[in-house]
Amino acid sequence: MNIYKAMDSSKHHAVSDQNLSPRVKLVSGWFSYCVGTTVFVLTVLLLSNSLKPPPVVSPLFQRFYSATASSTTVVSWPLSLENTHLGNFTDNARNGSFSVEVNLNSKDTNITSHGNANVTENNNLIGQLGGSFGGKGRAIEANNGGHLAEPMSNNNDSQVINGGSLQNCDIFDGKWVRDSSKPYYPAGSCPYIDRDFDCNLNGRPDDEFVKWKWQPNGCLLPSLNATDFLEKLRGKKLVFVGDSLNRNMWESLVCILHHSVGNKKRVNEISGRTEFKKKGFYAFRFEDYNCTVDFVGAPFLVRESTFNGRNESYETLRLDLMDRTTSMYEDADVLVFNTGHWWTHEKTSRGEYYYQEDNYVHPRLKVLVAYKRALTTWARWVDKNIVSDRTQVFFRGYSVTHFRGGQWNSGGQCHKETEPIFNDTFLAKYPSKMRALEHVLKEIKTPVTYLNISRLTDYRKDGHPSIYRMKYRTREERNTADRSQDCSHWCLPGVPDTWNELLYASLLKAGRGSWRN
Repeated sequence: MNIYKAMDSSKHHAVSDQNLSPRVKLVSGWFSYCVGTTVFVLTVLLLSNSLKPPPVVSPLFQRFYSATASSTTVVSWPLSLENTHLGNFTDNARNGSFSVEVNLNSKDTNITSHGNANVTENNNLIGQLGGSFGGKGRAIEANNGGHLAEPMSNNNDSQVINGGSLQNCDIFDGKWVRDSSKPYYPAGSCPYIDRDFDCNLNGRPDDEFVKWKWQPNGCLLPSLNATDFLEKLRGKKLVFVGDSLNRNMWESLVCILHHSVGNKKRVNEISGRTEFKKKGFYAFRFEDYNCTVDFVGAPFLVRESTFNGRNESYETLRLDLMDRTTSMYEDADVLVFNTGHWWTHEKTSRGEYYYQEDNYVHPRLKVLVAYKRALTTWARWVDKNIVSDRTQVFFRGYSVTHFRGGQWNSGGQCHKETEPIFNDTFLAKYPSKMRALEHVLKEIKTPVTYLNISRLTDYRKDGHPSIYRMKYRTREERNTADRSQDCSHWCLPGVPDTWNELLYASLLKAGRGSWRN
C-alpha cells in the first residue's frame, strides 16, 4: 500500500486508482515512491546523527563490557574509516581490514592489520584502543613494509614493526645509519659515568659519534623505552658480570634509565660509591620501581688464584672453578655475562705456568684452549645454579678494538677517528674466541641469548675514548696520552647504548615473565 493512501478519507479527498488513466497512475506511483524514500532516508540520518557517540573509541565497543570475564571477543571490519572516530589513519589504512581481539581477563588488546594497510604513520588508534580497554596496545605488524614507529609513550610497550618481524629477525646483522635523535641522555647529564668513559668531560671536541643508530637488515630495531624497561624490571634484579667492557655497558644502561626518572634522588648506588673501577659489587637501586641494576667485576668469570710451588708461589687462573663472586648474582632475574679482553694480556696470551686445573698447573696451554675450558666451567655453573623459568641469561660477545700501529700496551692509536668504517673490507675477521663461545653455547642446556655485537662494534672506530680518557694538567701529560690511547673501551654516551638497545629488543623477543607482550 502506498503510504499516502493511509490518510483519513473523511478529512482528505483521496482519489481512487481506478479513476486515473494508466499514465497518471504511473507518474503518481513513481512520485510517491521517491518522496517516501527521501523521507525515510532523512529520518534515518537524523536519528543516527542524534545518536552519534562522542569522539572516542570505547563506545564503539561498549557491548563487549557486558560479556563474561573469561570471554575473548574478536571484531573484524573491512570498512572505510573516513568518518569514524578511530584516529587519524592514512589513506591506505582507510580501506584496510583490521581485527581487534579483546581479552577481558588480561585487559590486553591485540591489533592485527591485513592487506596493504599502512598503520605506522599515526599511532592514535593504538593509544586509543589501549586506553579504552584499560590495557596496552600490542605489536602491529603490517604486510606492506615501512618503518618502525617509536614507542607511543613511556608507559606503553607497544612496538610497530614493519618490513620484517622482530621475532624472526637477526638484529645483529645490519648497518649503522645517521640518527639525529641520539643519544638517549645528553652528554654531561649522567653523574655515574667513570671518568675514563666520559669523553665530553675530558674535552673531546666532536660529538657526531653519538648520532648513529644500528639498523638490522631484516627489520627495524625498537628504541629503548626506558620507562617500560624499568616497569618490566619492577621488583627484579639485573646484573652485569664480567670485565670493564661490561662495566661500560652497565653504566650506559644506568644512565639511560636514570635520565627517564623524574625524581633523580630516588636513584642511588646502594653503597654511595661514585667510582666503579675497582673489582667488586656495585648496585644502583631505582626506588620507585623496587629494582636494582648491578655490576659484578669478574673479568675472567673463572677464579684468579695462587699456586704454592716447592720454591715459590705464583698467580694462576683456575679454569675449573668459577670466580668467588657467584653468590652476588645467582639470584638475579636477568644476567648479562662477558669475558674476553683480559685474555689478550701478556700473561694469558703466553699461557706459561698460568692456567691451573685442580692441582695441576699447565707448563704451557694455548689461550684459546684455556678460554674454551673456562667457558665450559661457566656453562656447567649456569646449568647447575640457574632456574631458567626465573632467570634470563645473556652472553655479550667480544667488543672489537681499533688500535693502529700497535696494541694497547705498545703505542696503538685511534685518535682523530670521527666516522665509522664504511668499507666492509676493512673489518676484522670474526673473533676466534666467539667461535669457541658458540661451540660452548651449543652444549649448554640452559637457554642463553648470545648478544653478538662483534661485527657491529667493528664498524665504530670513531667511538673510543682514545686520548680523551682523562683531563691533562700539563703538556707532558698530553704527549704521554698520545702513546697510551684507549681504543678498547667506548665513550658514554655512545656505542654501549646500542648494546642495551639490543638487550631490550632481545628481552622483548624472548617474551618471558614481565617481558611477555
